[in-house]
Amino acid sequence: MSLRLTRLLTATLIGLSASASVLAAGPQLIWRGDVTTARGVVTDVAKAWEKSGKGKFELQPFNTASGLDAVASGTADLAGSARPSIGGKEQSLTFTPVAWDGLVMVTYPSNPVSNITLMQLHEIYMGHITNWKELGGDDAPINLYAVASPGDGVEWSLRRLLFGRGNQPVAAPRLYVNQSKLEEGVTLDRRGLGATTLAGAGGNPKLKLLSIDGVKPSASTVASGAYPLYTELYLVSNDASPKAAEVKEFLAFVTSSQGSSLLKAHQLLPYADGTALAAADAGRRAKIASTVGTRGNVGQAMTTPTVAAAAAPAAAAEAAKEAVKAAPSVAKGKAAAKAAAATAAAEASPFARVVASVTTSAHQGFKGIHAEAFTSSDNAKIGGKFAKVTGDAVTVAGKNTAKPAVDASEKSNKVETPKVSEAKPVAPKAEPKAAAEPKAAVAKAEKKPAAAGSKTYKVAAGDTLYSIAKKNNVDVNQLRAMNGLKDNNVKLGQTLKVSAR
Repeated sequence: MSLRLTRLLTATLIGLSASASVLAAGPQLIWRGDVTTARGVVTDVAKAWEKSGKGKFELQPFNTASGLDAVASGTADLAGSARPSIGGKEQSLTFTPVAWDGLVMVTYPSNPVSNITLMQLHEIYMGHITNWKELGGDDAPINLYAVASPGDGVEWSLRRLLFGRGNQPVAAPRLYVNQSKLEEGVTLDRRGLGATTLAGAGGNPKLKLLSIDGVKPSASTVASGAYPLYTELYLVSNDASPKAAEVKEFLAFVTSSQGSSLLKAHQLLPYADGTALAAADAGRRAKIASTVGTRGNVGQAMTTPTVAAAAAPAAAAEAAKEAVKAAPSVAKGKAAAKAAAATAAAEASPFARVVASVTTSAHQGFKGIHAEAFTSSDNAKIGGKFAKVTGDAVTVAGKNTAKPAVDASEKSNKVETPKVSEAKPVAPKAEPKAAAEPKAAVAKAEKKPAAAGSKTYKVAAGDTLYSIAKKNNVDVNQLRAMNGLKDNNVKLGQTLKVSAR
């Protein structure tokens, strides 16, 4: 090899080493969070960050809960979320809104349904609308998909818009670990329906985005506020992190002109450009609440969804105490005290009442999961244990492709699926004469005991008539007829007949 060639190769290697040093300048930042924020906000911005020589950037997209946990524990520097903080240890984190996105309902491309109303969407999630023909489509069941974690950003934000609270239990038996896997499930199911974001599904030809009240989701309709289901996307950080300065610099990079251009390329609206959306948010929520009206909730009548955020746990507990003090009689006082204590305990955690389609908390719910999906119908059969799902169980067209293996040593810390028990005739106790008149209304509302030999089910918190029918393999109309119900409302503690045998 000639001396000249040797020198050229040496110079080239030195140049490459210098370039690598420039690209590696600065500490490495680790981002973990939901795939929604990863796809729309972080991926391309992180590439631009590295290309500018500011340092390395590691992406770990999975779901909302995993990202927030990682930032809180210090194993990640940034997280992504499609919802704001909902209390607990999240209060120590800083949620910085960086963009506006649209929450969209997606279905199979050949589905003839192209538009649904907010009211219809509300009724679908409540389990009152279960067939596509009720929406003008084919005579086929609606296979509603959702993300399993009750703290998932997309699910929480959509449910807060529709119900006034993000942890509202819904009738969605097909559960996935994140939006990406949910979208894959819908692309395989002609009857599928699920919620994701415009930035994630907008360019996917295998998905059909439904219009809401005649307004098609798009970057322009989100920016104008014409499309009602818009939401903020957040980058979450910890001010106590040793890399807080670098994180702050990255946040500034995201909101810079270069970062904003990358956001717009994903059909996102930079947060600073959506001041009109922020100003109109309260009015939008009030309008949605007025549209969907008062509906059944947690087995009881639901009050009209509020525009403001849910009351703090302490305030809920205090309200429960006041309710006990106001009880008019000793007998009623005991009942009220018991109900109030249950309410206070439930409100102590933002996820305490999520016992319908989800029976575990966001932080424990994915521990040991190696699958892409599982279903709540499987959960009902195995007693509510989600801790170690190790097999795929994607439900397509009503059939499970596999069964999950569950470690019996690890159980959900939430209320487990109630079991059906054999009813035994019990002689009604004679009411004291003094208390007979005040309890007349209660006695009138109570159902008669089921006949001997029939199977019964006691309504638990979070149950709906739809979920009870699913758990006991009975048609919801048949269930309503067997119990003489005029509508779909059930009461906490009510005993329902679920089988005539």
